[in-house]
Amino acid sequence: MALPMFQLDGRVAVVTGGGGVLGRAIALGLAQAGAHVAVTGNSPGNAEAARDAIRAGGFAADVFRMDVLDEGTVVSAAAEIVRTLGQIDILVNCVGGNRPEATTSPERKFFEIQSNDLRDVFDLNLFGGTIVPCRTLGKFMSGNPEGGSIINISSMAGVIPLTRVVGYSAAKAAVDNFTRWLAVHLATEYSPRLRVNAIAPGFFLTEQNRYLLEGEDGSLTPRGRSIVEHTPMGRFGEPEDLAGVAVWLASDASRFVTGSVVAVDGGFSAYSGV
Repeated sequence: MALPMFQLDGRVAVVTGGGGVLGRAIALGLAQAGAHVAVTGNSPGNAEAARDAIRAGGFAADVFRMDVLDEGTVVSAAAEIVRTLGQIDILVNCVGGNRPEATTSPERKFFEIQSNDLRDVFDLNLFGGTIVPCRTLGKFMSGNPEGGSIINISSMAGVIPLTRVVGYSAAKAAVDNFTRWLAVHLATEYSPRLRVNAIAPGFFLTEQNRYLLEGEDGSLTPRGRSIVEHTPMGRFGEPEDLAGVAVWLASDASRFVTGSVVAVDGGFSAYSGV
């Protein structure tokens, strides 16, 4: 049984992109801590699979359609969640990712990357993936007497710019800055009990970055080997590694934590290489 300060009984948690690999693990962790989870996404099959996995464990979850790149669906989903579940206490923004077209390579130099491809990465990670849900769902949270917790998903790429991923690194750095700005704004303008933090995962294998880290035969690419060698814990992260941090940031256990970006990276950011 979880310590009382970590329990989320009676709270409604919205997880955007909850049908993705990382979002699903976070959604399940929040549900196991007692939250009623609203899984949102633009791929109904993935979102429904996440909901079903949560319910199979005896926990509460529902699905709501939301495409963060279509602000109208964010507005309508937020209203439907409140109408159906009564409130929003926790928001976890898990939508994000990279695009090969916004990544340098031997075949694609920085000077050849198109502005529209960079804008797409910023739209996905910063505007649609973070700012729009914070603004739209956060508005419902701003009047909560008990406050609430917004958790953005950043990346080690935002803390330590990585070679090749120019658009993604810049977009995630902006997510970190926005997280800190919003934490101050909401605490001073609305409620000191309304908190905003971010989780910065290290290297987790997903379908969006697999082409950079694994070859077609499943072996590590030179980049993948370099990452593992520079991670003191000697492995890539697993989705479940994010769940405990998300529960901590969502719960009263972190009630004096706001404006922080928490690294979950196996020590990558602490290692100088020597």
